[in-house]
Amino acid sequence: MKQLLSCEFNMDTACVELKFSDGNMIAIDTIAVENEVTDNMYERSELDWLIYNAPAEYADLILNGDPVKYLKTVTVYKPFEN
Repeated sequence: MKQLLSCEFNMDTACVELKFSDGNMIAIDTIAVENEVTDNMYERSELDWLIYNAPAEYADLILNGDPVKYLKTVTVYKPFEN
């Protein structure tokens, strides 16, 4: 793959789409990713923030990083007490 030309979230398909200068395109199904790597609503909301506000960083995390480790590091999970 060559240089990244664009990276944006497509609301119609719920995919983060990456387009490269050599004509290649990658579409990351965000719903499938969330179903695989998240355990609670706090982790889902962290991924949602990345999808809407930093889609290139989201794509890098999913393609090159460890999303489970990332979510365990940045998410504060406090269950409700009765």
